[in-house]
Amino acid sequence: MSSRFKYLILSISLFLILPSLSLGQSKDPKRELKRLNAKIDRVRVMVDSLELDNQILLPELMSAFKQAVKSKAQQDSITLVILKRINTLSNKIVNLENQSKYMDSTALEIFNKLVLVENKIVTLTNSYNEMAKLKSGEPISSEPRFNSAEYKKTYMASLGHFQNQSFSEAISGFETLVSSDATNDLADNSQYWLAECFYSQKDFKRAIIEFEKVFTYAGTDKDDDAQLKIGLAYQSIGNVEKAAEEFQRLVDYFPGSEYYPKAKEALKQLSVN
Repeated sequence: MSSRFKYLILSISLFLILPSLSLGQSKDPKRELKRLNAKIDRVRVMVDSLELDNQILLPELMSAFKQAVKSKAQQDSITLVILKRINTLSNKIVNLENQSKYMDSTALEIFNKLVLVENKIVTLTNSYNEMAKLKSGEPISSEPRFNSAEYKKTYMASLGHFQNQSFSEAISGFETLVSSDATNDLADNSQYWLAECFYSQKDFKRAIIEFEKVFTYAGTDKDDDAQLKIGLAYQSIGNVEKAAEEFQRLVDYFPGSEYYPKAKEALKQLSVN
């Protein structure tokens, strides 16, 4: 505490004491003087006590203030670092998602090509076996596994499994049909519903492969259905570019399809997004 403040308190105290001094002059002056000195001593003790408290508290307050300022600066610095790290991680996540979509698309295209190659190998192998049998004079069996009635019965049973969402049973039935007789009138439908089973199970990559096989059946009436579902499957796995490509293919090759308006709307939505 400054001397100025100390003297100010003393002056106020004397101001309060002087009236009592003037009042006491008519009485015992020595007694009054002694009493006033005692009051002055008490005031001096109070001032000294306040000054001591001030000397103790002021450094503590200054230290606390400096620490608070320092802590605030450190906190702001830490917050800024955290925000920068969050922003960096967000950018990395976006990049990884984009890379994942690209890799999924590339892997699916490679897988589709492998399936086509595998189908060609199977066809060539069958042709080779038939030619080998002809060369050796062995009869070639051309009878299908099911007759027409049995084929239709199995088809209806498999379709019933699909409608009841018993997809494993439906897949088993349709796979048996498409592998037994590719010339049956219901073979293309069996292939389409086999693809629908995988689509319903949200196995969109396998569904795309099976839907594409529908186009191998000459004269099929399920080609535009399959084309629409291929676009929807690509859209479901987040490959917007391929989805737009497949919807555009439906618009270009199936202008009279009942799904034409739906494909146009899908293209419009993809261009907006």
